[in-house]
Amino acid sequence: MLDDNHFRIEWFSGTGKGGQHRNKKKNSCRMIHIPTGISEARQGRQRKSNLRDAKQALLARLKQSGNQLSHDKISDIRKNQVGSGMRGDKIRTYRFQDNQVVDHQSGSKTTCTKILKGHFNLLWI
Repeated sequence: MLDDNHFRIEWFSGTGKGGQHRNKKKNSCRMIHIPTGISEARQGRQRKSNLRDAKQALLARLKQSGNQLSHDKISDIRKNQVGSGMRGDKIRTYRFQDNQVVDHQSGSKTTCTKILKGHFNLLWI
């Protein structure tokens, strides 16, 4: 899934204290994931460790963003399945005080005792 062609590596001289070595050497690494535009930069004394650390941090951020996207998709699916929880989302109302069951999709009514005995076909007529 992650190809080396998806990454761009830029080398630059570090910022901050360090004097002549820091200004002369291009040891700092910026790694950019081209499809998403996410980048990570690491500054240190050694090129090899800077590249390794930037790559690890970038892969961790990509994994986290991928997990967030899949989590958002799943939560949207669940939200659509549950509905809003308002009165219009009701499928059936059981009123045991009145011994009545109302199916809101078909509009039919029957008694609770018949439904508790297993006669659900009375609601789907």
